[in-house]
Amino acid sequence: MDRSVMKLYLVTDSTGLAEEDFLRKTEEALKGGVTLLQLREKEKSTREYIALAEKVHAISKKYNVPLLIDDRIDVALAVGAEGVHLGQSDMPIDIARKLMGDGYIIGATTKTVPQALEAYENGADYLGVGAIYPTTTKVKTVLTSVETLQAICKAVPIPVNAIGGLNKDNINVLKNTDIAGICVVSAIMKADDTKKATEALLHAEEEILKI
Repeated sequence: MDRSVMKLYLVTDSTGLAEEDFLRKTEEALKGGVTLLQLREKEKSTREYIALAEKVHAISKKYNVPLLIDDRIDVALAVGAEGVHLGQSDMPIDIARKLMGDGYIIGATTKTVPQALEAYENGADYLGVGAIYPTTTKVKTVLTSVETLQAICKAVPIPVNAIGGLNKDNINVLKNTDIAGICVVSAIMKADDTKKATEALLHAEEEILKI
């Protein structure tokens, strides 16, 4: 998988947003330079998820940015998304690969070197590693040290992204690591000016992380 696609990975959060505002913010983030987009919806029904994913995919295709669906292989296949992202409690990577085939991106959340090696060996295309900092999302946070993050980068040949509470003011802790990029939620989704916040994150990555 092309490492450059991993540079700025946005995981969406529609909490408290009307659909129109959510879609607008998502498009502003893409205009600002997001390179990979994950649609994450924990509360929607399957039909609602598919309907929203179709709208988001129409936007992401305009900017030639791959769309990944969180957890739901059925939704990803239904809307022709470019792939899925799977956590430790979701479908095993090897089964997902059998169902989806080689033409889709499959990412995995890992927190330890053994988890990372298992995901890679089972066919994951990239890893999301964290949480580096506590997060404000509804996801249960288990912190991962920068040392473990770097050990994972060294252990697998696929791209590794840091995730968890990251923003332009604290990513300096990731300096000198071998990550391909960062995954963010709140730093973009909760920003008043979505496009400007995205551009600032990209600039910080280039200045601090040299990616």
